[in-house]
Amino acid sequence: MAQATFHFPRGFLWGTATSSHQVEGNNTNNTWWAWEQEPGRIKEDHKSGLACDWWGGRWREDFDRAADAGQNTHRLSIEWSRLQPTPDRWDEAALDYYREMIRGLHERNLLPMVTLHHFSDPLWLMEKGGWENEAVADYFAVYVRKVVEALKEYVNLWVTINEPNVYAATGYVLGEFAPGKKDLGSAMRVMTNQVRAHAAAYKLIHSLQSTARVGVAHNYRPMQSAKVWSPLDRLTTYLQSGVFNEFFPRALHTGKLRFLTLRVNLPEARGTQDFLGINYYTREFVAFSPFKPGELFGRRYYRSDAELSSTGFIANEPRGLFEAVKWGLQFGLPIMITENGVEDAGDSLRRRYLIQHLHQLWKAVNFNFPVKGYYHWTLVDNFEWERGWTQRFGLWELDVDTQARRKRPSADLYAEICQTNGISSEMVARFAPELFANMFPNY
Repeated sequence: MAQATFHFPRGFLWGTATSSHQVEGNNTNNTWWAWEQEPGRIKEDHKSGLACDWWGGRWREDFDRAADAGQNTHRLSIEWSRLQPTPDRWDEAALDYYREMIRGLHERNLLPMVTLHHFSDPLWLMEKGGWENEAVADYFAVYVRKVVEALKEYVNLWVTINEPNVYAATGYVLGEFAPGKKDLGSAMRVMTNQVRAHAAAYKLIHSLQSTARVGVAHNYRPMQSAKVWSPLDRLTTYLQSGVFNEFFPRALHTGKLRFLTLRVNLPEARGTQDFLGINYYTREFVAFSPFKPGELFGRRYYRSDAELSSTGFIANEPRGLFEAVKWGLQFGLPIMITENGVEDAGDSLRRRYLIQHLHQLWKAVNFNFPVKGYYHWTLVDNFEWERGWTQRFGLWELDVDTQARRKRPSADLYAEICQTNGISSEMVARFAPELFANMFPNY
C-alpha cells in the first residue's frame, strides 16, 4: 500500500469560520431576527433563538474544541446591532464582551480573523434605507472605527464584508434574505455602496493600525455554459458570472464598477485589499432560460451525475476549489480560503468532501499559488439563514433544544489534518478509504 503525506507550507493557517447571528443567539435588534418572525421566510419556520449560545458563554467550550483539535486560527464576526443598537448609542458592555472573546482566542493560541459585516444589519440602518442608501458608507465607517479602536490590540486580520455578492443577490434579486426584493437595479446599488463602504473601511483601518491586513470574503462560484456551442448559454453565463463573480473584486482591483449600463468610477476603491478571501462551496452549469428575466435569463444547475449533499444544496465539486484559487491569481494578492464546507447531518459526505477539496488546495499550493490559510465552515452546527436548522455544516453536531455538542468523525479527521499540516495516506485509509486508490496509486 502506498504511503505518503501531502504537506502544506510551514505556518499555514488552519481554522474554522463562524458568524455572529448564526452562533450568538438572541440577536433581537437586527434585520435577521425580524425576518425570522415573518411566517414563511425561514424553512419550517425555524428561529435562531439561542443559536449556539455563544452570547451565553458557550464560545469558551467551542474555542477549546477548536484549539484541542490543532487549529491555529478562527474567523468570527462582530454583530453591528449589538454594538450600536441605535444611531446615537453604543453598548460598551457588548464591546467588552467581544474583547473578552478575542482575548479568549489568543489564550488558546488561535489567531483571530474578524469580520465586520456578515449579512445582518441593525434595524435602524434598514429604516434609513439600508445598503441602498449611499450614506451607508459613512454609517459603516463610524461603526468600523469603534470596533477597530477597541480591538486593534488583539486583531490585525480583518474582513470588512462577507460575501457582498450573496448579500445583494439573495436580498435584492432572489428575495430570500431581507428585505426580500427582486430587483436587479437595487442589487447593483447595494453592491456599489458596499464597494464604497469597503474602501472607506480599508483606509480607516490602516490609519488606525499600520500592521492591519484587510480583505473581503468573496463567494466565488465557477459557472460553465451548459452548451458551449450555444451563444445564448455563453451569453447568460458571461452575464451571471460577471455580476456574481467578477463585479465586486474587480471594482476593488481597478476602482471601476462596470456591468451592462453601469459605469461608475471609484478611484478610492482601487487596490483596497491586502488579501483575497475566497468562500468556495460548489460550481454549476448555466443554461439560457426565457422564463428568468430577473436572473439575467439564466438557469443554474448541477451536472446530472454530481454527488449531492443531503438536501441537494451543494454538489461535491473539489476541482472547483482549484479553479477558484487559479481565478484569484489575477489580483496579485495572498489568498485565504475563508469558507469551505458541506451540509451533512449524517457525516457521510463531509469526510470525502474535506479530503478531496484539501487535496485540490494542496495542488494549488504546489503550483506556488499564494494560498496562506483555510477556514472550514463550520465549527458547530449553526442557524443557516433562510434554511434555518435544516442544514448541518458543523464538525460538531448541535442539539438545538439542549445545546449539547457531539463530535462527528469529520472533526477527528480535520484535527489530524491540522496537527499534521497535511493529508496522509493513513488518514485517507481510515476516514475515506474509497478515495485511497485514486489519491495514492501503486505504480
